[in-house]
Amino acid sequence: MLKVAKILHSKGFHITFVNTEFNHQRLLKSQGPDDLHALPSFCFESIPDGLPPPQNPDATQDVPSLCKSVDETCLGPFKSLLTKLNASSSPVTCIVADVLMGFTLDAAREFDIFEILLWTSGLGSLICLNEYPNLLKRGLVPNKESSVLVDGYLDTIIDCLPTMSGIRLKDLVSFFRNTSPGDEYMVQFLCLQVERAKSASAIIFNTFHELERDHLDMLSSVFPPCYEIGPLHLLEKKVVDESVASLKSNLWKEDDKCLQWLEAKPASSVIYVNFGSIAVMTHQHLVEFCWGLAKSNYSFLWIIRPDLVVGDSAVLPPEFLAEINNRGMLTGWCPQEQVLSHPSIGGFLTHSGWNSTLESISSGVPMICWPFFGDQQTNCWTCCNKWEVAMEIDYDVKREEVADLVIELMNGERGNKLRKNAIDLKHNAKKASTSPFGSSIVNLEKVIHLLQTSPK
Repeated sequence: MLKVAKILHSKGFHITFVNTEFNHQRLLKSQGPDDLHALPSFCFESIPDGLPPPQNPDATQDVPSLCKSVDETCLGPFKSLLTKLNASSSPVTCIVADVLMGFTLDAAREFDIFEILLWTSGLGSLICLNEYPNLLKRGLVPNKESSVLVDGYLDTIIDCLPTMSGIRLKDLVSFFRNTSPGDEYMVQFLCLQVERAKSASAIIFNTFHELERDHLDMLSSVFPPCYEIGPLHLLEKKVVDESVASLKSNLWKEDDKCLQWLEAKPASSVIYVNFGSIAVMTHQHLVEFCWGLAKSNYSFLWIIRPDLVVGDSAVLPPEFLAEINNRGMLTGWCPQEQVLSHPSIGGFLTHSGWNSTLESISSGVPMICWPFFGDQQTNCWTCCNKWEVAMEIDYDVKREEVADLVIELMNGERGNKLRKNAIDLKHNAKKASTSPFGSSIVNLEKVIHLLQTSPK
């Protein structure tokens, strides 16, 4: 969302970036207050998310609780903010909101303000959510028995999802399974936001036409005008001016020492490991995974957040640290776009979050996917089956499988094929977002025209 804001600012728009108070404080802590007050035409505001103050201000919030609270409590504070801004020298002429912030549509109608939405994930997960009523009608979801997780039921092929032939139940948005606390609410919440999105004036996507053409053609028949303007990180580099280029959205401080470490490594020799900003794992999985990395005998850069392990700190066995010696580098956070584009990176072991997926593709880096929840399963399936740029790891991870997959990805026949496919997509991503007549460049100009000519 911040990348979209910076792009629009570079096209002449005055920006007010609205965050929750919780995330705004984390942003201030990681970026520094000066970075967020650098420009009169790019302002930051915040509204409460309705949740009690967390015990750990650096820990990830519980997603179902956050979604419920935002949907139930944020409309009032958001309307108050709009009233304040409308009384200023820069009244609001358009709202650009995350699809999951559907309450903003109510405010837009009340204030008679034009609104477009940003879908921050891949199009496959949006298709899954849009088709949920059909899956429900067929009795495919939700799962009634917890035994389905082990009896092979989740491997059932779904034949009713357009443009997603061969997808399995296990590859759908994870909340559909209804096997974890909060799943039932998350399905209701997500499906409600998707239905709300159909009343927006337009939807923009962080993807490019050549990557998800068939998905977009399907969605365009049921949603408002759709525009792919990604990959946003490449478009940002192309069009954003220096005045806001330094604004970043990381909620942890980046450690750029890893870039110096990578400089000493041969080309395509390092496996990069990062599970994003939200995914968490058990201590048992952490131990199995770390020994799998060690057994592969490849160099690796592993990003380990302090809150990566459920209910505990991410402490690795001393024997593991002795085993890897100088072969591995561990750090808390890093400039991922720079890491993925570094020549020494030969593969990415990822949780399959959409930003990570798209950044890896845009750098021509093949992946090993270990999805945890939400849209990650669908992103993983798409990478492995539609684009053939990744291999999937079993969720109940074992060290032998980790080692085997890393070895295959880095120097196996299948890994080389995935790398070739990823490099082909890299060229398409660059053309879409940097060439004068690239699909995303053209779509961005359409969006700009739509915003400039929207009813005030």
